Amino acid sequence: MRINRPSCTTIAWSLAGIAAAATLVRYTPGMRRQRTPARRMHIETSRAFNRSSALLACSVLTDSAMEHYRGSFSNPAMYIPPVVATFSLLAGLHGGADHNARTHTVRHAIYWGAALTGVAGTGFHIYNVMKRPGGWSWQNLFYAAPLGAPAALLLSGALGAAAERLRNQPAHAPRLLSMPAGKALGLLSGIGLAGTAGEAALLHFRGSFQHKAMYAPVSVPPAASALLLHASLSKPQPRWLARVVLQLTWLIGWLGAAFHIRGVARHHGGWRNWSQNIYNGPPLPAPPSFAALALAGLAALRLRERERR
Repeated sequence: MRINRPSCTTIAWSLAGIAAAATLVRYTPGMRRQRTPARRMHIETSRAFNRSSALLACSVLTDSAMEHYRGSFSNPAMYIPPVVATFSLLAGLHGGADHNARTHTVRHAIYWGAALTGVAGTGFHIYNVMKRPGGWSWQNLFYAAPLGAPAALLLSGALGAAAERLRNQPAHAPRLLSMPAGKALGLLSGIGLAGTAGEAALLHFRGSFQHKAMYAPVSVPPAASALLLHASLSKPQPRWLARVVLQLTWLIGWLGAAFHIRGVARHHGGWRNWSQNIYNGPPLPAPPSFAALALAGLAALRLRERERR
């Protein structure tokens, strides 16, 4: 099957996503547990969620630019996700550097737009699966439009919107959705991790788990999700095991990106034939999603451990 060479716009989108991901690595020391005054804890948590949103948007930007180009942008709506993801990425980078304890109106609007675009995109992708011969089947789930891609944009918007709402909360005992903020954010991050692990399980099952490392994203992140959800629903107390597993999940996200780069290199022609092999090899933007959600989970866990109930 002939695959068109990416356009300059597609290459620019992909490079912008990779550059943004590299920039976000510098924020990882913030994952370490520190003794931070309560009056600043919710702001630091907000910034961590902004960064997590940016990293997810980065993955969506790169993935949608590539895959929708491969689909020749046959539907004009296919231009929307890369554009929205770009704005969500910029909003996340801006929010990650913002120390103000006040919701930024423009960022908040962008995040809501990203979340709504993710919902609409999920509907389009479900329709794409269902309209194929056989409907809802393993074959179509493997090779039709991926359900996890628009869901990642939904998560990016949801994490960013939660970050903006948290900024308006008081320094002590902040709340979201009538719950303690740490609990609400922990549930959001834990559910997101579970969904991302499910998407990885589907694609790695399609690849027959031909490398032992393919078991890592379907074992450690689900454990991190379960521990984070348990910490969110249980009495607040130090959760060292959840923190360690979340840090391992963050590491798996970046190691997974390295393995996917290696997977592209193993195809015929390697990176010299990059214009085809980035499509034929494992998806490069997928693994950093684990790092993004682990970063959000660690921030939520720190906030949750200081809550009273």
